[in-house]
Amino acid sequence: MQTFFIILGAVLLIVLLYPVAIFNRLISLRNRFKNAFAQIDVQLKRRYDLIPNLVETAKGYMKHERETLEQVILARNQASSAAQTAARAPQNADAIKKLMTAETGLTATLGRLFALAERYPDLKANQTMAALMEELSSTENKVAFARQAYNDAVMAYNTYREQFPNLLIAGSFGFETAQLFEVDSPEEKVPVKVTF
Repeated sequence: MQTFFIILGAVLLIVLLYPVAIFNRLISLRNRFKNAFAQIDVQLKRRYDLIPNLVETAKGYMKHERETLEQVILARNQASSAAQTAARAPQNADAIKKLMTAETGLTATLGRLFALAERYPDLKANQTMAALMEELSSTENKVAFARQAYNDAVMAYNTYREQFPNLLIAGSFGFETAQLFEVDSPEEKVPVKVTF
């Protein structure tokens, strides 16, 4: 009889501890993808800080392209705002989607700026512009690597969250599906071409 109670106690302990283990693993995986997003945020801030310097350098040479320069700054500000919102809640799928949209817009306006800059040989020869373009290209690569790490962490979290019986615990405690940081447009999948 005593063995029965020991076995029953062990089974009850396992039944009680298993949901706790699932909950703790969900917390760990969620924190991992939040940290991965923080790495994207660092690189995006670096990118956003470079853009005004790039525009200021280009202004002196591209006096007739004021509209494009203003569009770059506007897109940069929108992307920066979306990044700040997403950084506060990287588990919020809508915030990540808005950031992806803003980033797509910024990349498109930067592409127009780079295309216009090709028409200005003096700008292409400017050492400051060349250095900024090189730094921006390096930052774009770092953003891509950080995005991949984030997506890997999100995939691990989402996979674990969706497995049975984990989804019961996840649903009960508000663990929502995390949003991948995906590239929306085919143009953005191509790295920014820097030719200075």
